[in-house]
Amino acid sequence: MKNLVYFTFLLTFPLFTFSQTQSIAYPTVGKGVATTFVTDYHCLGINSSALGWGTGYEGYKKTMGMSEFAFGMFSDSLNATKLKNLFGGMRDRLVGNIPKKLDEQTRKTTVADYAEAGVSMFFDYNWAGFSFQGKRFGGIAFNIKESYQYSSTFSTQFSDLIFRGNSSSYFDSLQVAFDGDTSMIANRDNISPDSLSSVINGSRTVRLPLNLSELTNGSSIRMVWNRSYNIGYGRKIFGKDSLFVLYGGVGGRFIQSMAMFNLESDENGLRMYSSTSPSMDIDYGTVASSNPSNFVSSASGLPKAIGNGYGIDLSASVILFSKIKVAASVNNIGQVKYKRNVYSVRDTLVGSLSLPGLEDYDVTQSINNLLSSGGLLTLQGEEEYILPNASDFRFGASFQPWKFLHVGFDMVAPFNNDNPGSIQNPVYSFGGEIRPVKWLALSCGYFGGGVYQNNMPVGINFILKDGGYEIGISSRDAIAFFSNKGNTISTAFGFARVRF
Repeated sequence: MKNLVYFTFLLTFPLFTFSQTQSIAYPTVGKGVATTFVTDYHCLGINSSALGWGTGYEGYKKTMGMSEFAFGMFSDSLNATKLKNLFGGMRDRLVGNIPKKLDEQTRKTTVADYAEAGVSMFFDYNWAGFSFQGKRFGGIAFNIKESYQYSSTFSTQFSDLIFRGNSSSYFDSLQVAFDGDTSMIANRDNISPDSLSSVINGSRTVRLPLNLSELTNGSSIRMVWNRSYNIGYGRKIFGKDSLFVLYGGVGGRFIQSMAMFNLESDENGLRMYSSTSPSMDIDYGTVASSNPSNFVSSASGLPKAIGNGYGIDLSASVILFSKIKVAASVNNIGQVKYKRNVYSVRDTLVGSLSLPGLEDYDVTQSINNLLSSGGLLTLQGEEEYILPNASDFRFGASFQPWKFLHVGFDMVAPFNNDNPGSIQNPVYSFGGEIRPVKWLALSCGYFGGGVYQNNMPVGINFILKDGGYEIGISSRDAIAFFSNKGNTISTAFGFARVRF
């Protein structure tokens, strides 16, 4: 992706937090569970009823935080080394460095790596959060969050087209340009690097061209970049503290979207809708002039929103004997309406391609290549597109027999896993924390399901001034510290979080 302005500064930091089912609640990352462990504004989008529980620290009613980061990347088949290559290409581009270009042999290897491989990544940033929690009033919270989510799975042929572009093995003839002169050559395995670097167009002339839906069958790419303004309220409904207490919560958000891309190809055909901010510098070509939602902005600075929407959260929880917590929630029910730069795709024969493939490991650049004029997709303009939110259902329970020990489990399931930003399948997790001394919390856990494979989160959190200030570090998967065979890379770090 070009010019992801908000995330440029994010990726310059040496440490990140990773989350999907924990949102920006970094203290829960090392546990792997969140539904009955979150407090204050971290409840938003997870379990708003927990706002009625109080902060958990005597004498503190207000919590404030800012500059909380979230980052994570995982795959069902790519190992940690290959994921780090992908991350390195994204980081170099976003901070202005020139990514290391792939040679032809590495490009072919990468094509094979990404064929049928699922890749997902998440970037979150909390601009600011605040909550107030009182015994009679209950709790109210607010925060502003930036979120970017990407996932993809490529069929073998689509992977070859994505990474090799106009020199893909799909094309039997290549047009090359040397010193202003052009000529046609056959596409074969032993073409020299100089000839490959001079290819300006690939075409299928000997063999019959195929439909785009045939080439992409079994592939999907989903991306969404939103800014949300979140608010929630939770309080005690009835009950006796030492026996049984019922809590309820409600939350909502106003969503501004900067980009959306949703491509799915299967036995039912090819479907694609997209909408992107002008700041992403995508050249749509002549099709833009006939698009009823065409939007061009010359303003510099932060990207302009191209869609607006809303989300609603509902939750309930109970506390039994002051030791057992059980909670359930439905989050982010709603939609975003896109009315700027909206495009869909026409399923056409693919006879030629002028754009080159990806120059480095940054697979998110595939979206730019697909949408740009001369790319693989044949676009048609649309007036608007309504996308349901990536909603989820959560259920969790935990047991705290003593103040220094808290353990529990979580289940998070998507309402519709076809939506960009949604988890693909239910995620199950177990974990907790132990506090050997009041200023130190050690956490660990296990989670699987979705696209995860036997991850073991760990974390350490320092709780200073009797809860007045927190700083911690954790990882979504401890295996990545000791082996490159893991399928997740993540490091968690949080600061600038205070109570008063």
